[in-house]
Amino acid sequence: MSSPKGIVLAGGSGSRLAPMTAVVNKHLLPVYDKPLIYYSLSTLMLAGIRDILLISAPSQLGQFEQLIGDGSQWGLKVAYAPQPAPEGLAQALLIGADFIGDDPVALILGDNVLYANDLSTLLPEARAANVGATIFSYHVRTPERYGVLVFDDAGRVIDIEEKPEVPKSNDAVTGLYFYDSRAVAFARRLRKSDRGEYEITDLNRLYLRDGTLRVCRLGRGTIWFDAGAPDSLHQAASFVELTQTRSNLGIAFPEEIAYRLGYIDREAFRALAAKAPHTEYGRYLAAIMAEEDQR
Repeated sequence: MSSPKGIVLAGGSGSRLAPMTAVVNKHLLPVYDKPLIYYSLSTLMLAGIRDILLISAPSQLGQFEQLIGDGSQWGLKVAYAPQPAPEGLAQALLIGADFIGDDPVALILGDNVLYANDLSTLLPEARAANVGATIFSYHVRTPERYGVLVFDDAGRVIDIEEKPEVPKSNDAVTGLYFYDSRAVAFARRLRKSDRGEYEITDLNRLYLRDGTLRVCRLGRGTIWFDAGAPDSLHQAASFVELTQTRSNLGIAFPEEIAYRLGYIDREAFRALAAKAPHTEYGRYLAAIMAEEDQR
């Protein structure tokens, strides 16, 4: 049996973060003590996904390869593919068609930060669904910036609108999607929108019309940031700093997740923990190792 597949889309021009993104991909910008891309990778890891394709602009793939390599240090298998032009989120499924094959796939945007106490349970359950698609919604103050759910009088989802001028709800669709093995075939049915993009909303509508779209509404106790703008990037960093400092529990440390889930053994984790001994990041990993040695 093949392993579950995951795609991280780390493309786009980063125009909302200019001039910070003039010489570096936005997904490599720091969110407190680690690169933004670590958060989406960690989300896939918590879902039990170890076979990952990272998609970005051809000129920027080398930056990710230098940072992440083949992923084996975290017990992952990471491959890379270019996105010659940013033509929509659903384009990632077309670019990754050979990688996906006949398997289900999870797609996450590289600038998403998702945090909740039950992610290690919620995400594997979403991944394990054999038929249909699972998307996640989050109550926001500015729904016009996102894909927005439309409900009927009984509270059932009847449509999804992309960046509506007058939103019919405050339930935004986050940048994490789980699809069954029909995802590539559905994506090939899409036509470019007026924006010149293969819209992920149009793909989700196909599953909705098929009657196999599940919506998981993320409630209190869950934090989600679309960290692709200066305000949300700053808010995400502040949240991570505050949470880690107050709780002494790390958020989105791939080394820790890999060790906790058994992707790497104790000695491999020890070697990773020793790589940056003079940083807060490294000291956190070293503290975990010290606790393990005392058991």
